[in-house]
Amino acid sequence: MVNGVDVQIHGVTHVFQNGAEPLAALREVNLAVRPGEFVSIVGTSGCGKSTLLRLVVGLLQPTQGAVRLAGQLPAVLQAQKQIGWMAQQPALLPWRTVHENVALPLLVNRQPHAPFTIDRSPAELLHLVGLSDFATVYPHTLSGGMQQRVALARTLATGASLWLMDEPFAALDELTRETLANELCTLWQHVRPTVLWVTHHLAEAVRLSDRIVLLSPRPGTVCGEIAVPLPHPRDDTTPDFQALLRQARAILQQKGSDRD
Repeated sequence: MVNGVDVQIHGVTHVFQNGAEPLAALREVNLAVRPGEFVSIVGTSGCGKSTLLRLVVGLLQPTQGAVRLAGQLPAVLQAQKQIGWMAQQPALLPWRTVHENVALPLLVNRQPHAPFTIDRSPAELLHLVGLSDFATVYPHTLSGGMQQRVALARTLATGASLWLMDEPFAALDELTRETLANELCTLWQHVRPTVLWVTHHLAEAVRLSDRIVLLSPRPGTVCGEIAVPLPHPRDDTTPDFQALLRQARAILQQKGSDRD
């Protein structure tokens, strides 16, 4: 069953007003995401990937264009607690234990008509991310990577219909990153929210996504899209996986050289 919402981004341009020198972060971005689709947004540093997520969640307003989630403004889904957000820095409550942080979405502002629930307890989610032994400790005692794993477990507990994820595995070692990516993919296939996943890690994008959207260097605009029809779980040593990786890399390299 698909529980996600559609995302429509129409002609979105965003310009930051930095004094006398405006900075164009995005230019005429058009993107349609189907309900339950897993889409990775990939591009070089500074191309506007994180800005695009902030526009989708409603933290920023586009200079031009429009964002609609299930036909509504982002603020509507925000009010309904249907957007799960995970940024590069874990926003954990320091006065709550690890278990209490993961359980928070089940206790605060829970919606009676959520589209689905994760049928795993906070303890099971902590086991999933490899932190069962740390349930009773406080966030400040954990490494940065371990804090991100707590934040991931908490995001999974929300039951939101749209997951916006801004490089959540960036602080993790490669083996843990792959393990969590596979587990996350299993959960996504089970509950099928819509996922927008920002990363600069091309192999991760191929491993997870239904589709990869490539952004050009700033001001970011969609310079390519790649469908990923491979079955899960995906083996990054196969010829098909490597061919998609080469295709994505070639598009980014070409667009980078076009700006030089």
